[in-house]
Amino acid sequence: MHRLFISDLHLSDDTPEIESALKTLLEQEPLPDGLIILGDLFEAWIGDDDDSPLASRMKALLSNVTDGGCSVMIARGNRDFILGTRFAGEVGATLLGDETVMDVAGHPTLLMHGDTLCTDDTDYQQFRALVHDPDWQQDMMAKSLEERRQLARQLRAMSADAASNKPEDIMDVNEEAVRDRMAAHSVSHLVHGHTHRPARHAVNTGERIVLGDWTSDRGWVLRERDKTLSLESFAIR
Repeated sequence: MHRLFISDLHLSDDTPEIESALKTLLEQEPLPDGLIILGDLFEAWIGDDDDSPLASRMKALLSNVTDGGCSVMIARGNRDFILGTRFAGEVGATLLGDETVMDVAGHPTLLMHGDTLCTDDTDYQQFRALVHDPDWQQDMMAKSLEERRQLARQLRAMSADAASNKPEDIMDVNEEAVRDRMAAHSVSHLVHGHTHRPARHAVNTGERIVLGDWTSDRGWVLRERDKTLSLESFAIR
């Protein structure tokens, strides 16, 4: 078994280096058995009907991966929360829920994006509840593509402004929330992204692994080979 876990690439027209690095990673031979994307593949996702060149390129890339025999699973993040079954179906991927349990390196493991663990950031949690409301999403999808692109730009600007005024610890996970979710699923291990603080943390039951965010000069991957896990970074330039 050889699987790769990644998150927080935040792909956009402004990140050609990251897109190229992902393409290089996924075109290596042989392909891994599985690719698990734990949210924020895109900096913003305006709907599965997005006709942008970036959306088309990513659909082609992921389709080639699944056609080559690699199982692809995708979880939504806080940036691409409206990514849906249409996109997953077009690329041959499986769309994961907010919390998914599977065996990873021989351990029952909870997989999630990680934003719901940041419970100290109450402003964000209120915003998350708003944009995950079915009525809000229905209203958004009723807008034209250009209107949705404009709204996405506004939301990104608001998010950046809000983050710049918050203490760093508020935007990290709450340890009680971590223990609660792991206990709720009876798991010994947790893998998530979102916080952009790649590390491996010992917990009472086992381990919490935080995936890294990709930048213009560095990428991150958690590599599973049979019963072993390695959190790896690599130079993009």
